[in-house]
Amino acid sequence: MKSEDVAHYLHDHPEFFEKHAELLALVTLTDPHSGRAVSITEKQLLNLRDKVRSLEAKLVELIGFGEENDAISDKVHGLAVALIAATDRAAVVRALYSHLGGAFAVPHVTLRLWGTEPGDGHEFDTVSDAVKAFATSLQRPYCGTVTGQESLAWFGEAAAHLRSMTQVPLRESGGACFGLLIMASEEPQRFYAELGTLYLERIGEMAAAALLRVAP
Repeated sequence: MKSEDVAHYLHDHPEFFEKHAELLALVTLTDPHSGRAVSITEKQLLNLRDKVRSLEAKLVELIGFGEENDAISDKVHGLAVALIAATDRAAVVRALYSHLGGAFAVPHVTLRLWGTEPGDGHEFDTVSDAVKAFATSLQRPYCGTVTGQESLAWFGEAAAHLRSMTQVPLRESGGACFGLLIMASEEPQRFYAELGTLYLERIGEMAAAALLRVAP
């Protein structure tokens, strides 16, 4: 009789060891960690312990994600309160720079607006049609390398040291794009291509709503 035949028989007759429980004591397996022979019962316990360790590691990871999301939510809430309290466009811009550069610890933040009444500051500098078209085409915030991004020049002398950025389109309720909020970093992985954009989208929506509310 071949070993495959025995395996098929046991598979088809799971009650076998109920009738012959004494045989289980004779079955030994090799422990992959120690290399020693262990009983099938001990082997099952070892497998259960491995599964418990794996589940514990997953739980720790999930708790970490939850704590991280809670921290980000608190920062977004703080920004939202500041934007609501802003009474003019200059105050909205200051709130964005203050919170994104402070609580969010983004080292480089800039903003460009078009299609609205001009004001003081670089936020109203001329923006090329190419950048406007790019911003309009974004279905979600761009995250990734700075290579080939025309807006990189908006950071002046710091541009040469930047490696990653996110570009968040600012839209009216009807969908028309009227601005671009950009955050950048010297760290290549600060704004990587696969980064989740949910909070970035919410920040963009809040910033757009605040700017439209106080528009001259």
